Amino acid sequence: MDKNIDITLKVWRQKGPKEKGAFETYKLKGISQSSSFLEMLDVLNEQLINEGLEPVYFDHDCREGICGMCSLYINGHPHGPGSAVTTCQFHMRKFNDGDTITVEPWRSAGFPIIRDLTVDRKAYDKIIQAGGFISVNTGGTPDANALPIDSDKVEEAMDAASCIGCGACAAACKNGSAMLFVAAKVSQLALLPQGRIETARRAKAMVAMMDELGFGNCTNTTACELECPKSVSVAHISRLNREFLHAKIKD
Repeated sequence: MDKNIDITLKVWRQKGPKEKGAFETYKLKGISQSSSFLEMLDVLNEQLINEGLEPVYFDHDCREGICGMCSLYINGHPHGPGSAVTTCQFHMRKFNDGDTITVEPWRSAGFPIIRDLTVDRKAYDKIIQAGGFISVNTGGTPDANALPIDSDKVEEAMDAASCIGCGACAAACKNGSAMLFVAAKVSQLALLPQGRIETARRAKAMVAMMDELGFGNCTNTTACELECPKSVSVAHISRLNREFLHAKIKD
């Protein structure tokens, strides 16, 4: 049965991208274990505002595990020490009375800190703009059965398409690699006939942009898959490597 708990928060505070940051400690009493982690942060900010202090800046939007904006590093884990959940889906029942919780922003060269727990994640948008789309004219919307596709390919494409671009993969990787994100976006289109035409161009362009933006190399630790809130498989990275290699051979 859920109850109210008292906790200690160690929260990363940083006034700007070029400012020096540090942890600040806050005490919260009577936090309901049925509340989400973001609801707990709402309580913290209400307390800070009532005390005349600056609230903690953090990203959020849908609070339904869809948008991926709730990107927080909680006790050493992207989105918290839970399995297949985003921060907004992570609940305080995972903690006990008297626990100390450390909250940080994403730690990756590709995601510079804007303020406190908020990071600039437009690097992923730039990678998508580099090739994560279909530019050929596919005509109007066809009937569902007009293009026969093997069911296993459909399932793989849907697995890849479940990526919400939150950045947990890069935050979890010791190298700060965005390979799982890039692989998912390449894979979801490469598996379908509409996207297959531009696979070579897409793979080269998106990998080049990833490298340009300062993300690290993949060394197959699989930490990205483990921490991904949508459990996107690292098998997609293998497909990306194959597509990229084939494209380079053709060149």
